[in-house]
Amino acid sequence: MLQSIRSASQHWLGKIVLSVIFTLLIAGVAIFGVEEFFRGGSSTTVATVGKTPISAEEVRTAYQNQLQRYQQQLKRTLTPDQARALGLERQVLSQLITEAALDQKTADLGLAVSDAAVLRAIQDEPSFKGANGNFDRTLFYQTLQRAGLNEALFVREQRSVIARLQLADATVADLPVPQVMREAVHRYSTERRSAAVLTLAPSAVGEIPAPTDDELKTYYEANKGSFRAPEYRNLNLLVLEPETLAKPDSVSEADARTAYDANKGRFGKPERRTIQQITFPDEAAAQDARAKIESGEQTFEAIAAARGLDPKQLDLGTLSKSELFDPAVADTAFGLEQGKVSQPVKGRFGTVLLRVTGIEPGDVKPFEAVADEVRKEVALRRARETGLQQAQDAIEDARAAAKPLAEIAGEQGLTMLSIPAVDASGLDPAGNPVAGIPDKDTTLAAAFRADVGNDTEALRTKDGGSIWYDVVKVTPSREKSLDEVRDEAVKGWTKAETDKRLVAKSKELTERLEKGDAIETVAQEAGLTVKEVTDLGRNQSKDDLSNETVERIFVTPVGKAASAPSGEGRAVFKVTAATMPAFVPGTPTDTQLVNSLRTALADDVLGEFLTEVQKSAGVSVNQAAFRRALGGEY
Repeated sequence: MLQSIRSASQHWLGKIVLSVIFTLLIAGVAIFGVEEFFRGGSSTTVATVGKTPISAEEVRTAYQNQLQRYQQQLKRTLTPDQARALGLERQVLSQLITEAALDQKTADLGLAVSDAAVLRAIQDEPSFKGANGNFDRTLFYQTLQRAGLNEALFVREQRSVIARLQLADATVADLPVPQVMREAVHRYSTERRSAAVLTLAPSAVGEIPAPTDDELKTYYEANKGSFRAPEYRNLNLLVLEPETLAKPDSVSEADARTAYDANKGRFGKPERRTIQQITFPDEAAAQDARAKIESGEQTFEAIAAARGLDPKQLDLGTLSKSELFDPAVADTAFGLEQGKVSQPVKGRFGTVLLRVTGIEPGDVKPFEAVADEVRKEVALRRARETGLQQAQDAIEDARAAAKPLAEIAGEQGLTMLSIPAVDASGLDPAGNPVAGIPDKDTTLAAAFRADVGNDTEALRTKDGGSIWYDVVKVTPSREKSLDEVRDEAVKGWTKAETDKRLVAKSKELTERLEKGDAIETVAQEAGLTVKEVTDLGRNQSKDDLSNETVERIFVTPVGKAASAPSGEGRAVFKVTAATMPAFVPGTPTDTQLVNSLRTALADDVLGEFLTEVQKSAGVSVNQAAFRRALGGEY
């Protein structure tokens, strides 16, 4: 793991998220089994590590950041229930606790990172270097801007991460790897085996006669659990989405044109501009530079060169207005004549002068071509901003008055979805998927936790809508009678009987091989073919042999016979050879193995160290404050 940490530390963004690695290492630390009962239920301190408090605001911010990362990776929105199923809230709190414990430990040990070390780390970061290989301050600000970070936060986090890395390095550096461990891994990974194999297909046991009534009944009684009908539920669902309330026809042409004008770039190719930028320490310096450019005393390029920038470092690129992160820079750049130098602009990351060197005109569809689409978008936005909340409140009031969903649907002009029978996986009694269930996984999970007549809470959809549900009837899971499942039972009995006869047949052949009969003779009398398989490695299927068969070959002594399942049939084999190259310390292969094992050992040692760090610091968690911090998310 230490190597992974070091690799991550070579990139600035990896340094920022490095603490997630520590979270995974201490996943087994039972910090949630002890709940601190704080006096006064309004405490905003979620956890205390030694003398360091972790506030509710820190938890909320970290949770939202982690949720956003997961959603970007999964490329979909996560509901609170889905995030909870992933253990997201516990991961976040573990991460914050680990960071606080490590920071306190570095302070206790007197570990400190100087300003010079932080500055050197930033200047050495490849992401902040320009084409000439030197640190580029403009590129530094642009990179932070794209990541949504400010300089103070980045420097503070960088300082903490460097200190944590120093502590991790000191804890697990140069761990010795015992030779006995390397030899064991060498034997396991390099051994190769050969075997003579007979394959028994289901047909090898002949035709299986139909079961008698007694045989079928006995099989049914022994396997009743596999013939159960699942629990079914009769549900009423009332779904309210923004699209349900959106009324495009009510959007006037004037309102639609206003919305179109505000977002023209979305309806075709937006205008793009090639923009140059020089950053200054303050407005006065920027204004002085602009005056020199306007008077002809110096050129834009000369000003940039005086500030240590070459022409390549001036360009922000050719961008549309929406691609510029800083609104002040975007507004100025797209209001500037080509070739002109802007007035000083106070951006989010300093004062700058801008120059537009090229303009690519946009090609936008006319309003008439997209009027219907614009009206739908305006109507949908209005529904989200006003109508949706009003409708939700009206439905909640009606629910509080004990009105049935059907009546509420009629009053609100909505359609209620009635599902006569559905199981927990979304299938009807015929085994077909039930159509129309919104957010099926979340909705069915909630519906199968509720009882008939329960006052259930509305479920929130990813688009901000709501789902109200009532459990009308529950049909309990039951054992199906033999008459209902006779065909399935016959298939099951036939498969079980075939497997039993295959086991008996393979046992008979194995016993003959163990007594010394030649495998060729056994194969000929059984009408089978001998197959020689060589160079078998562990966990590697080969020549139609499954992993299970190969593993069985590796636990059978050389010269011995055994059998194992092989697809729908069985394999009978005799191990004919086992070879293994000699272990030679210091070879490239051994060196690579040492590095791999050292990483695994470092994982264990660092995990134990982190556990002790938390234990020494003392960790207490206020579960009530934790739940309040996440509110509806938890």
